[in-house]
Amino acid sequence: MKLQAVLFDLDDTLLWDDRSVKEAFEATCQTASQRTGVDPKLLEEAVRAEARHLYEGFETYPFTKMIGINPFEGLWANFTGGDHPMFRKLQELAPGYRTAAWTGGLARLGVDNPALGRELGEQFPKERRARPYVYDSTFRVLQQLRADYKLLLLTNGAPDLQQEKLDGVPELAGYFDHIVISGSFGEGKPSSALFHHALGLLGISPEEGVMIGDKLTTDILGSNQIGMTNIWIDHHDAGSPNGIIPAADVIVPKHRVQRLEDILPIIHSLG
Repeated sequence: MKLQAVLFDLDDTLLWDDRSVKEAFEATCQTASQRTGVDPKLLEEAVRAEARHLYEGFETYPFTKMIGINPFEGLWANFTGGDHPMFRKLQELAPGYRTAAWTGGLARLGVDNPALGRELGEQFPKERRARPYVYDSTFRVLQQLRADYKLLLLTNGAPDLQQEKLDGVPELAGYFDHIVISGSFGEGKPSSALFHHALGLLGISPEEGVMIGDKLTTDILGSNQIGMTNIWIDHHDAGSPNGIIPAADVIVPKHRVQRLEDILPIIHSLG
């Protein structure tokens, strides 16, 4: 069948979320360093570790894992959207979680200063919101593809946070015929139900679509499960030369590239 539509992941596929988060950590940890003398790199490691530890201990963890909301998104999300009751629990937990992660990170380095932890917990969200980065080729790629294909954005995450990321780059949403957020649907990638929902919106079969994403365990696994072609964007050269991933549970992408713009010749060959 002829290719009809291209499905895109959002974070670290079109938006450069890793860079946004990294720079937000650097700026916030620099504040702590100026105030206490701690090594900012060590503090970032400590806060990331503390955030993971706290996050996995909440009753909301199974839900956030299923929807696809990571601990560092919890450090700046408000969780005001979404109909599921777990979003209200997350909304209630979020302010204390931010404070506890930064206070605990400081404590891991021998600094007992809850007031500073609270201050840093408030600074980090501001720093992250100030950095809505996209990859250099994002708009060029979307502009070329939308002339020939339907485009759908399929992203894991909390509805209000993913919408906030899109609002931070207001030109982005207009390229897509549909935007599907896992927190609104009720299941996250790699859920086959979520992928079939997306295909239903497009009115296509799996053979008529291609999934583009950076995560093997969500974007590639999910599209593999329903028989849809995919392209893995391997930013960090994690795969072996033949595209097979050395892991206990091997997830094999149909195609592998290292830059977003490299998907264009593959898609045109499929089309």
